[in-house]
Amino acid sequence: MAQVKLEIGGRSFMVTCQDGEEDHLGKLGAMVDAKASEAGDPAGLTESRMLLFTSLLLADELHASKNAQRNEPSPQPAIPPAASPQKTNDAEDERVLLALEKLADRAEAFANSLEPKSNNA
Repeated sequence: MAQVKLEIGGRSFMVTCQDGEEDHLGKLGAMVDAKASEAGDPAGLTESRMLLFTSLLLADELHASKNAQRNEPSPQPAIPPAASPQKTNDAEDERVLLALEKLADRAEAFANSLEPKSNNA
């Protein structure tokens, strides 16, 4: 088994892969890093939230690609890239921020529940 160091959103991750898959995994990591930069400033996000928003952007792109293959009209992206903010009012911004924070908290709690429990407790 080989190990690859991936740089995503300004953070380093060591990932294990099959021998010979290092280049492919590196290319995938670069794609994820590019999407992470669309998610906004990583300094203001926890690691799990940065990865959550990045995965949502990738899922949205995959969904649009599948719709295009089926010749279905592609809906507007659910999450616009950070580089193209849309004008909204303050009340709507606050509502969206609260909803995103709740979603991120739930995703973080779920991710924590998947981590192996320490036997030191």
